[in-house]
Amino acid sequence: MRYRWLFVLPVVIGAALVPAGPAAVATPVPSPAERVAKLTGPQSINDTEARFALKATDLGILWDNGSGEILTAFGDSYGAGWTGPGGGAGDPATIDWRCNLLLRSKDRNLADGMTLDSAAEDRPGHAKESLGCKKIDRDEHTVIPTGGISVGKRQYVQYMSVNYWGPAGSWFTNYSGFAYSDDNGENWTKSPTARWQNTASWDSNFQMVALVRSSGYVYMIGTPNGRFGNAYLARVSESRVLDKDAWRYWDGRTWTRSERSAVPIAAGPVSEVSVQWNAHLGKWLMMYLDEQRASVVLRTSASLTGPWSGEQVVVRGTDFPGLYGTYMHPWSTGSDLYFTMSQWDPYNVFLMHTKLTDDGQITNLVTDPGFEAQAGSTPSAPWQLNGQGGIDRSNLGHSGVNNAFVRASIGSHQLQQTVAVRPYHRYRLSAWIRTAENNSETVIGIRSLRGRTVAERSGGAHPAYTKVSVDFDSGRESLVQLYAGFFGHGQDVWLQVDDVELRET
Repeated sequence: MRYRWLFVLPVVIGAALVPAGPAAVATPVPSPAERVAKLTGPQSINDTEARFALKATDLGILWDNGSGEILTAFGDSYGAGWTGPGGGAGDPATIDWRCNLLLRSKDRNLADGMTLDSAAEDRPGHAKESLGCKKIDRDEHTVIPTGGISVGKRQYVQYMSVNYWGPAGSWFTNYSGFAYSDDNGENWTKSPTARWQNTASWDSNFQMVALVRSSGYVYMIGTPNGRFGNAYLARVSESRVLDKDAWRYWDGRTWTRSERSAVPIAAGPVSEVSVQWNAHLGKWLMMYLDEQRASVVLRTSASLTGPWSGEQVVVRGTDFPGLYGTYMHPWSTGSDLYFTMSQWDPYNVFLMHTKLTDDGQITNLVTDPGFEAQAGSTPSAPWQLNGQGGIDRSNLGHSGVNNAFVRASIGSHQLQQTVAVRPYHRYRLSAWIRTAENNSETVIGIRSLRGRTVAERSGGAHPAYTKVSVDFDSGRESLVQLYAGFFGHGQDVWLQVDDVELRET
């Protein structure tokens, strides 16, 4: 991927997101990720520069070909003339830019890395461009795979046709589409009809996708172009992958023919998403980059349609600067989760590892429910502060070290978070709250993104931490804002909140 790299660091934004309920933690819980091996480029375990003329690349999208190999699709890739950092930097005469590549692996012992055994080549020792691209800016700058799957002996890749790279974290696609290979990825054919054309507003929800198979269907977990959209869901019978009219989209209640009726299954920012079933936990895993948190995160769900848990951080950008593009390895077993991860500098792909444990608690849809991931004194993503407040970091909470607070003398002040819910389901929002004795107008509640109050519970003071809950039916809403706070009338008042929970009932 040849975009300029910059994380959007968490910021305080007025009027938009909110907390919910007690100390249930989303599952699974990943351990701090560790780097296993560098897979591509100079000093990599695969010596890809000498073997495949591959000095720099990114992504490393993994899928099982059904015949004992892992196929790995890479994005924009470069040869000897690449100098870095990042994509596209180097001598144009010798940079040897290929918009995408495909390599193969039979390695099942991932503890010491992933051996890349062969590549689709156009000549000995030179990995070839698998999917053709124009290399014309504001037309088709590049073509990049975003997901892969096998059905029988046929391999499918879903790719995006990039029109141009925008500001950091943003790019704009012409369309996404399927290509297929019947010779194990050596040669590919782009389907002329299995394409999801982008809109004039660049907001099609299936421009970048993960692909999974389940119960006779191929599923797409899609996002818009760039790094700031929600995740959506579609499916088709395994026998009709290339029949675009056969695809159906999840509208929160059923599968519909209307692509625009698809509702979010996970609240953004979601980008470069990877999804797979984890037999050890008996749950689906969804891994992606949360651009606002500058972290790779993990959600879990018993069903692809949700509800998906709150985010758990797997890798932080403070530990691995410029990280992105994480894709789970299909041959991960037990509690060991292996995944590829890219870094903008040195613009290469690494194999990573984390351990998964299940905390056994009911799935909480809230991310960072106890505010323990907050590193500063001001609430940051996924929380937002509307008004005046901050983070207490001195054991003033209901549990753990941190809690959030709002404090002012006049007006409305709230903490907020946006969460994806399943339409027409029952939920309970809970939070542990403590207030000043003179705080007479406390509130927790749920509103639509249009500002309509879905449910709300107001009350007076809570001198000791008290669990406050409100039940609601999501109705037709698929994204809601949770909030907790108060309205002041001229005297100094405060409210502390901790251990927020949102769960289905």
